[in-house]
Amino acid sequence: MNEIIKNATEHFAKVLEDQLKRVERINSDKDFIDFDKLDTIIIGICGGDGIGPRITNEAQRVLEFLLKDEIKSGKVKFNIIDDLTIEKRAELNTAIPPSALNELKKCHVILKGPTTTPRAGDPWPNVESANVAMRKELDLFANVRPVKVKEQGIDWTFFRENTEGSYAVGSKGIHVNDDLAIDFCVTTTEGTKRLARAAFEYARKNGKKRVTIVTKANVIKTTDGKFLKLCYEMAKEYPELQVDDWYIDIMTAKLVDEKRRNQFEVVILPNLYGDIITDEAAEFQGGVGTAGSANLGKKYSMFEAIHGSAPRMVAEGRDIYADPCSMLRATVMLLEHIGFTDKAKKLEDALNKCMFEEKKVQITGRDTGATCSEFADYVMSTISDINS
Repeated sequence: MNEIIKNATEHFAKVLEDQLKRVERINSDKDFIDFDKLDTIIIGICGGDGIGPRITNEAQRVLEFLLKDEIKSGKVKFNIIDDLTIEKRAELNTAIPPSALNELKKCHVILKGPTTTPRAGDPWPNVESANVAMRKELDLFANVRPVKVKEQGIDWTFFRENTEGSYAVGSKGIHVNDDLAIDFCVTTTEGTKRLARAAFEYARKNGKKRVTIVTKANVIKTTDGKFLKLCYEMAKEYPELQVDDWYIDIMTAKLVDEKRRNQFEVVILPNLYGDIITDEAAEFQGGVGTAGSANLGKKYSMFEAIHGSAPRMVAEGRDIYADPCSMLRATVMLLEHIGFTDKAKKLEDALNKCMFEEKKVQITGRDTGATCSEFADYVMSTISDINS
């Protein structure tokens, strides 16, 4: 037994060492990029794999349509990144090929299509999730997911911690022996404070009145307790905002409570809870295929669809019918982030009109509906109608 404990302790010491180095690194980070001060904003276009290249290409077309003047003047440039495919990642047995990472780091913001994460039975080696690796490499600490359903009075924005919690060292747990396995949950002071500040700043700038903190601090007292305490400390700098907290189990129930759910506005969550609850929330808007996501860091930010790469659609030759709405929602968030709020609003209004009001062109995922490209054309035509 002593040898088992010794081996586990040595393993844990290495995990601690890595996390303490990470704390030093994030404590020394500079502030966010001011896009107004940049001569040129570089937007990375990373198609990923599966249906990713299809839907990302349509989002790029819409971006080019909205930003044609900025592209012409040199204010905006695109950097096309093709190497983040499962084939290339499998060939090199790495989450992000060095060539792709090098190109990603040349960009200020990235529009990214879905990427395949191998599962048991897949023909690929068990490489790490490209998303998880990208969040770590680019320190994309805040995952932001808005969900809006006007007719139900729903206007939620979730701020999920992206680099810590139960996922931080998810591949570095300990199989102590055949009977015992232990994983780790990580909460750091700066990691929590920067997420909380991003959420409170968003609430203040967007006229929100309420911020809700979600944990299970009554049971997971150390890490969740620290997360909750730090969020409340940050709240003191925003006295005009109403701040409350809920436990994750009851919060999942209250999102489906018609009398309660429209009271929530901005929600702050640790990594695991945020992953679960944002997928639940997306169902109100039409499912994960209709929701976009922002992954924000101080130096880099990445915007993506929240669904998978759908390799079955590609295998069946149906990828031309893939739904681009999630990528287009992500494009709205990208435009807002880099300061083009008027163009973001036009795209958001056009999407709402196309998806929920007119529905002249509908995506079914099969030849019974429109192609991905036809839907993007419909969106751009609608933007033109809004402008006229």
